Amino acid sequence: MRISYKARDMKKKQHGFTLLELIIAVIVAGLMAAIALPVYSGAIQRARIVQATGDMNRVESALERFRANGVLPPNLAAVGMDTLNDPWGNPYQYLNIEAGVNRGAVRKDRNLVPLNTDYDLYSMGKDGISRPPLPARPSRDDIVRAGNGSYMGLAEDF
Repeated sequence: MRISYKARDMKKKQHGFTLLELIIAVIVAGLMAAIALPVYSGAIQRARIVQATGDMNRVESALERFRANGVLPPNLAAVGMDTLNDPWGNPYQYLNIEAGVNRGAVRKDRNLVPLNTDYDLYSMGKDGISRPPLPARPSRDDIVRAGNGSYMGLAEDF
């Protein structure tokens, strides 16, 4: 009985992956994940900064509506914004400077000049820690209102 060449070649044909092919596929998938994860987490961080800036614009609008009565509110509860948290789960911080608060608590730039003359409004950022001067390491990730509302954004970009 003769076996044809075609039948003999069919027996030798393998169906599946070799170990080398499987290792290469795992390495390629790992490299793709190593590139994609930092890009994804950066996009999430930028989205949180945009959300915090938008929230702070809403709070600023509420504070300005209250100010139409002649004075700033003593706290965020007076404008109904005390339960609003930033994207990292921390409450927004408000300090009424016009009411004569402790000048040491006022937010300052790198030259130790106060950011605002009316009130400070900020998010403590990703780490949930903040210090009055912006160049301090814990304050670099804060979202701040500066220049009496002319700037709203990341502290390290101010």
